[in-house]
Amino acid sequence: MKKNLRRLTRVALVMSVLAGSQPGWTQSYPVRPVRFIVPTSPGGGNDIQARIIAQTLTESFRQQVVVDNRPGAAGIIGTELGVKAPPDGYTILMGNTGTIAAAKALARNLAYDPAKDLVPVVQLSATPFLLVVHPALPARSMHEFIAYAKSKAGQLNYGSSGTGQTPHLAMELFKSMAGVNLVHVPYKGTGPAITDLLGGQVQAMINTALPLLPHVRSGKLRALAVTSPKRARALPDLPTVAESGLPGYEVTIWYGVFVPLKTPSRVVTILNREINQAIQAMEFEGRISSDGAEVVGGAPAGFAKFIDLEVAKWTRVVKLSGATIE
Repeated sequence: MKKNLRRLTRVALVMSVLAGSQPGWTQSYPVRPVRFIVPTSPGGGNDIQARIIAQTLTESFRQQVVVDNRPGAAGIIGTELGVKAPPDGYTILMGNTGTIAAAKALARNLAYDPAKDLVPVVQLSATPFLLVVHPALPARSMHEFIAYAKSKAGQLNYGSSGTGQTPHLAMELFKSMAGVNLVHVPYKGTGPAITDLLGGQVQAMINTALPLLPHVRSGKLRALAVTSPKRARALPDLPTVAESGLPGYEVTIWYGVFVPLKTPSRVVTILNREINQAIQAMEFEGRISSDGAEVVGGAPAGFAKFIDLEVAKWTRVVKLSGATIE
């Protein structure tokens, strides 16, 4: 009897060792580096937030989380890479209002549906846009800017991070509601667009506060209004677009992390927990709140419901603007 018990014990021990040697049986995620795809060029709100998150996750995971910038086609190139990546948790994707909520309406021949072919992990933040102009323009308020733009119909340019990106749609909505004719100059990313705005090659822009506020504070750009429904904490004296003469105008951009469809729920739970902790840390919250953004966080289910509402909203805006991506 004792001999049989010892034999069974040895068998159980061997089975335990063998099970432990099988990949994925007892190993915890992650056990190798993670790629964090950012479907925009460096320098914008997507990139700024992704790099803070990547650094924090690298420390908590004890595995390198590498930011991989893949700009192009209003975020379609990078987002498609995320959609088609193996659903194993080793590729995560930065998404935003434009690449997730508006993409399907913009690119009617899109080979995937970002709202259905990706799993929401967590919403990182929400941030208003700023309407800014080059300080050489004789406009110190949104009202003066609209009047000046009407007097120079078709002669003023505005820059954006690319055709179909949310800043482009936000300005097209502004043009429609204000009745002005501004010429769109698309760039391959926020960074190059801001560079030309600083240099006076374009005269105006609507973009996130994250990359613009440092230039506003230095006097190199002039902020005329904020696009959120209420004033931004970072700029309490700056009026909203709505209170400056365009009631009903409201645009904010959100950022979030996604993984490919069929990624194991256990991995999504781990990512959600770790990223929620990361965005509550002072390094992240302090950085983005000083630039006008607000931390959101929360569970994947709540984020998924929010995305459904955003898809409906931005589909209407895209139809109004007439913007398309080929």
